[in-house]
Amino acid sequence: MKFTHDAIERNVGLLVILTVLVISIGGLVEIVPLFFQKSTTTPVEGLKPYDPVRLSGRDIYIREGCFLCHSQMIRPFRAETERYGPYSVAGEFVYDHPFQWGSKRTGPDLQRVGGRYSDEWHRVHLINPRDVVPDSNMPAFAWLAEKPADAAGVSAKMSALRKVGVPYTDEDIAGASKQVEGKSEMDVLIAYLQGMGLERKGVK
Repeated sequence: MKFTHDAIERNVGLLVILTVLVISIGGLVEIVPLFFQKSTTTPVEGLKPYDPVRLSGRDIYIREGCFLCHSQMIRPFRAETERYGPYSVAGEFVYDHPFQWGSKRTGPDLQRVGGRYSDEWHRVHLINPRDVVPDSNMPAFAWLAEKPADAAGVSAKMSALRKVGVPYTDEDIAGASKQVEGKSEMDVLIAYLQGMGLERKGVK
């Protein structure tokens, strides 16, 4: 069989195979080099792996679907940087598995929300968003204040993350549960929010 354009279009099986092959090669050409670029594999200055409390908070953030309404990536446009702060770079997300970039903004981008408000503001906002933002359509998460954070499981999470390159030490993992003990899910979520994007917050 000749691999003419007409023959390929008429043979559905061949068309599927060649389409998958072309997409696979194109994907590899675009993605594989990123694993070797310093800008995508080197943490920005000051970036540290999530401590046990913030790691637990990040799990709550993901579980409750916060990323469905809030992106965590500021685009390199003037309107973005004037509103949110310095645009995001790959080195900020080296320890994120998975990263929470997103594209949906029902609510504002949260990449530079760390330190912008007090812990108490976040607490009130999570209990009833309308108390601090009257026109907010964000649902309330009041029950998080009553539910204890998962102290028992955080060490296992850190061990798993170490296998994919996050530099946790044995001491970090051994003492993780104690740091989360006695904290509510709201406490750890607020800790996660308060640490977001601080490494580049002062960059112009």
